[in-house]
Amino acid sequence: MSKGRLEAFSDGVIAILITIMVLELKVPHGGDWAALRPLLPVFLTYVLSFVFLGIYWSNHHHMLQLAVRVDGKILWANLHLLFWLSLVPFVTGWMGENHFAAPPTALYGVVMLFSAIGYFVLQHTIIASEGHGSRLAAAVRGDVKGKLSLALYAVAIPAAFVHDGISDAIYVLVALMWLIPDRRIEATVKA
Repeated sequence: MSKGRLEAFSDGVIAILITIMVLELKVPHGGDWAALRPLLPVFLTYVLSFVFLGIYWSNHHHMLQLAVRVDGKILWANLHLLFWLSLVPFVTGWMGENHFAAPPTALYGVVMLFSAIGYFVLQHTIIASEGHGSRLAAAVRGDVKGKLSLALYAVAIPAAFVHDGISDAIYVLVALMWLIPDRRIEATVKA
């Protein structure tokens, strides 16, 4: 089966998620800068989630460049990832509207954790389909950054109940770690 439809569908879903998130940014009532102040938490969570969705889109694109074909298992693994990503607008809005309160900040971490697990499952489903000698398997061998991200999300969830700033800092740290696409995959694509 061609991977083009999977890529196009995934691109469309991620584009819709970003659109949904930006629609949550409500126009303030008032024409001065002070009218923007109450929107700052909503805007900051939007920026963070936009960056996360952009990271997933970019790395998903790179990963599929290395895939030769897709099968039913890969389609379902991709849907699993998209399910968790589809919850990003909800947790983004909840966390922003409630000024980083503990429950929404923790739930944001849960969605980020399961999105990362979904990506990991998709990656390993593709590798299982194509074999451990595949280009993707060679490119992601020893995935320290992916495993570290999972661990950081797992720490951020309960940390939200200690102090939301700890969780927020962890989310920003993970985003910064992934801001540059995975160089191992880019090097394999170029080769």
